[in-house]
Amino acid sequence: MSSLAKPKVLHLSGDFPDPFDGAKTRVIKRLIDLTRNQFDHRVISLNRVTPRVAELLPLSIGAGSIVRNAQEFDYGLAVQYAAPAKGIAHKMMLDRLADWIVQEHCRGWAPDLIIGHKLSIEGLAAHRAAKALGIPFAVSIQGNSDRKIVSARPDLKRHFSAVWQDAATAFPFTPWALDFFQSCLGERKGETCLLPCATALDAALPSSEKGDGLVSVFHLAGARSKNLSGLADAMRECAHNPAIPSLEIIGGGTAQQVQECERLIARAPLVQLAGELSGAQLKEKLNRSTGFVLPSLAESFGLVFIEALFAGIPVIYPKGNAIDGYFDGCTFAIAIDPRNPHEIASAIAHLCEEEMALKQAVANWQQSDHAKQFTRAAITQQFASGLSSALGKH
Repeated sequence: MSSLAKPKVLHLSGDFPDPFDGAKTRVIKRLIDLTRNQFDHRVISLNRVTPRVAELLPLSIGAGSIVRNAQEFDYGLAVQYAAPAKGIAHKMMLDRLADWIVQEHCRGWAPDLIIGHKLSIEGLAAHRAAKALGIPFAVSIQGNSDRKIVSARPDLKRHFSAVWQDAATAFPFTPWALDFFQSCLGERKGETCLLPCATALDAALPSSEKGDGLVSVFHLAGARSKNLSGLADAMRECAHNPAIPSLEIIGGGTAQQVQECERLIARAPLVQLAGELSGAQLKEKLNRSTGFVLPSLAESFGLVFIEALFAGIPVIYPKGNAIDGYFDGCTFAIAIDPRNPHEIASAIAHLCEEEMALKQAVANWQQSDHAKQFTRAAITQQFASGLSSALGKH
């Protein structure tokens, strides 16, 4: 099929690597890459910039363009748009951005469907733009950011509810995110597709040997949200137990970030910073490990938990975020209260004591239909099916 015959899907995303910020997460990029044979994708990659105080009044009355800079790149258009920090005039600025997209962008490339990748930000713009163009729209639900914004802005609840209910298809990344939106915005009448995040490390690699230590993986810039201090407290509590090995923190960071993390783990002799690894090195390291521990305070999905399971090791994850809801009843995925170091320590002790039995349970899971939902092939099919369903609402 020629690219002209493919349905045109316009993605609005603030989480897409672009010329203004190449370090952003690749979750949405991977979804687009996986489905490029079925759809003609184009991305408007959004980058908010804070306007000067003198610019606030003109912006509020619609004087001048909200877009300060726009640059074409391989996936579409990277845009810098002006909007105050801390959600000031949140809906107004996104309405203006949507109007710019309709008037300045969609004249030259008319989409059949718009998808906003976060209900509480891009979803508002996608809703308005789709209504102006007379086409359907879809929305993805990225748990941590969306929950935080929706909870903080009860004044915008009716607008968030309109996006949630009017979207032709909604793609929650996790069961807990779906539960949150259903509880605060009601049951959806339209199609809802649970959509795990795709990882490049989804080939099963059973771990049948006793591991050489515990691991955690995150960029050191996120040490606070990844709860390094709570993890260090838990490991300090474990220090008296000879059955518990050391824990390595895998991930890069600046010299200042390394110094700050070293300060946080100074009183936990079992915890070490191990630096950054390539994807292939990481999977090999995970496979040789005892287990994976990451008690994040805020985690929209947590790809590395899935990578650890495909690498064959049990995981300890935080209740209420990350992969919570996907592994209920699975012995090899241990949920903890991330704000309770004693509970984290108890889970670590249990994992180490039952290491080989838990690794066998992971190996059995790797061959199950439940595991297949986290593979790129299954995620490709789920995303393509949801987009096709939304397009059918035209």
